[in-house]
Amino acid sequence: MTQHADIPTARPARSGLRIGIGAVALIALLAAMALDTTVVRDGSDLDLQAQGFSPEAYGAETFPVIQASVQERAVEAPTLAEAIATDKAAAGEEYGVPGGIGPVFPVSFTGTVLEGSAGIYAVAVDGVPDDVTIRVQTGPAINGTDLRDSTGEITFGQFTNQIEYQDAGAAINDAMKEQVLAPLDTSDLTGSTIAVTGVFKMINPANWLVTPVEMAVQ
Repeated sequence: MTQHADIPTARPARSGLRIGIGAVALIALLAAMALDTTVVRDGSDLDLQAQGFSPEAYGAETFPVIQASVQERAVEAPTLAEAIATDKAAAGEEYGVPGGIGPVFPVSFTGTVLEGSAGIYAVAVDGVPDDVTIRVQTGPAINGTDLRDSTGEITFGQFTNQIEYQDAGAAINDAMKEQVLAPLDTSDLTGSTIAVTGVFKMINPANWLVTPVEMAVQ
């Protein structure tokens, strides 16, 4: 009796097929990832968003915008003093920006520096009544959020929380100190003539505490 050896039947190379399909899927996935990838440059807006809110970057970027706005709208101190004395509400509507407890006014003046304390100097300005005190703060501490509030365009809703909102105001003050006050020697201005453009929040109509956006010692 003749015996026949079993001859194996050829089968498709399934393992090779699976490898091929896997490679195609991998290539498709890599292509999709490349299309969905955004290149973020260091220091760009997207980079700052990824890092979270940076007060320093915000202040440096925002202060020049505030400075230009105040310089454009600034009212001479004698004119503003007269308007406030005549009608505070009308003066606020015409020249000021709503600022919570009082409007924030842009003002400019040239005057003689009187005695000061802790970097805050009184300034005698011709044409301003004697019962109106004008003071200017020159640091090292710059108090308040008058710069932040001076345009009416920076609002709480633009920030994540109250801390960011306060940090934004402080950072704008810091940027002003670096760009405006740092080049000046403000250690003893008594007797000097200064030219100032700045803002103040009207809490007491007879007492203005001005935060400068521009200042020159003559």
